[in-house]
Formats: sequence, C-alpha cells, structure tokens
Amino acid sequence: MTNEEAMRVALDEAKMAALQGDVPVGAVVLHNGEIIARRHNEREFAKDPTAHAEVLALRDASQKLGSWRLDECTLVVTLEPCVMCAGAAQSSRIGRLVYGAANFEAGATASLYNVMSDPRLGHNPPVEHGLFAEESAVLLKEFFQQRR
Repeated sequence: MTNEEAMRVALDEAKMAALQGDVPVGAVVLHNGEIIARRHNEREFAKDPTAHAEVLALRDASQKLGSWRLDECTLVVTLEPCVMCAGAAQSSRIGRLVYGAANFEAGATASLYNVMSDPRLGHNPPVEHGLFAEESAVLLKEFFQQRR
C-alpha cells in the first residue's frame, strides 16, 4: 500500500470521527506496506483527552507487533500532530511520519514546534507533509462550521 492509499484510509477514519462528534482526524500505521492500525479521534466518544487518532493507532500497532518500537513503520495522519502526538510518535521510534494538513494552532512537527527534528531527542524520523492537505483541511473546516 502506498502513502497515498493509506492517506485515503486515514481520511475515511477522519470522517468517522466527525460522525461521532469528534474533530475529524484519522491515522493509519503501515508496516511493510500493510495497514496494521487505523484509528480516528475519540476524545468525545471515550471522554479521554489522550484519545487522539495518532496515539490510538500507535497503541494498536504496538500491540499488533508486540513491541513499542515502531521503527519499521510509517504513521500516516490527516493533520499535523500536536505536541502530545508528535511526542508519542517520537517515543515509539516511528520510522516515518506522513501528514496532510498543517496545524497552525497546535502543530508540533513544523508549524509551531518541530519535535521530530530536535537532535536532543535522539530520534529524528523523516517527515513528509502536505499529502492530501486540501482534503484534510476541508473536513476540518466543514466540521467547525457546522459546530458554530
């Protein structure tokens, strides 16, 4: 599976989050080109402030592989990760991060901070951004317009 195909799955996950009243963010973890985890935001559903799509997908991937080290995996997410999610990805030793829309309010891989490139953290995976950014941004914009 390509990053583009995985992002399409992540976008489907994001749409599911919106249907549950959660901010539409979806995440997929790939291992050897196969999806081993796919999740969406569940903060409202689970009443859990840590139930971001990325954290949930990383947890599921670790369980599937039987290891917290995800250095052979790619995390594909519709929105630039926040500080918590970037920290979780960095702590998991994720092999690669791919995301869609920039997060100018809380982004921690380029927009406000850059956790993934901080040499003091000892693990600096490659980051690709902008994949289906417009589609990701539209989902977010529509979600917040409906809530106002």
